[in-house]
Amino acid sequence: MLLEGKKLLVTGVLMDSSIAFHVARLAQEEGAEVVLTSFGRTTKITTAIARRLPRPAPVVELDVSSEEDLAALAGRVGEHVDHLDGVVHSIGFAPQGAFSFMDASWEDVSTAVQISAFSLQALTKAALPLMSAGGSVVGLTFDARYAWPVYDWMGVAKAAFESTNRYLARDLGPRGIRSNLVSAGPVRTTAAKSIPGFEQFEEAWGTRAPLGWDVKDAEPAARAVLALLSDWFPATTGEIVHVDGGYHAVGA
Repeated sequence: MLLEGKKLLVTGVLMDSSIAFHVARLAQEEGAEVVLTSFGRTTKITTAIARRLPRPAPVVELDVSSEEDLAALAGRVGEHVDHLDGVVHSIGFAPQGAFSFMDASWEDVSTAVQISAFSLQALTKAALPLMSAGGSVVGLTFDARYAWPVYDWMGVAKAAFESTNRYLARDLGPRGIRSNLVSAGPVRTTAAKSIPGFEQFEEAWGTRAPLGWDVKDAEPAARAVLALLSDWFPATTGEIVHVDGGYHAVGA
């Protein structure tokens, strides 16, 4: 099996439609042991959704904006596994004000950048005490090379996220740890529904992507995450793998 014996930390499991849920499900099917994170009121939701996985998965508390939670993460995860082979970052948030580019306040923008970009470094640093050579960090992005309709400051945050991945690749490489991203096409998740006008992406993607695109199917992106967590990409780091039906490759 692709991930036989590996121990993974997966963030962002909120609904069974999410990419993170499918990562956790497929990882278990491929032989991995999975620990999930959640925080606050969403912990009950994550715990309930975790029951739909092939096997039970513990849920540990982690708010990536909390220094206390970050400092305690290795200890909390260590109660369930003795080390980590991989970490999946599936975290993003922006206040509604951040979806109006010209009117957004710095308070809204800074929140978007902290939760959606800086958290990749913060999560990785918190998990490092449990990781060793051969480990893999994989995050989820939405192609930040372009100014998308309605995405606004979340797009800027994703650009920072993608840059953070490259710097992590630089600094983790000497430890033998890889850092890569999967740039997924639009998937109808809880996060997507919070973006005003998100249906514009849904309408365009299926018609323009050379391979077509199903906004209800998170599994293709999840499979790419699993591949990057596996030992099959031992010399790949700082990379962004597009799983979008080929949309990124074609012009207007």
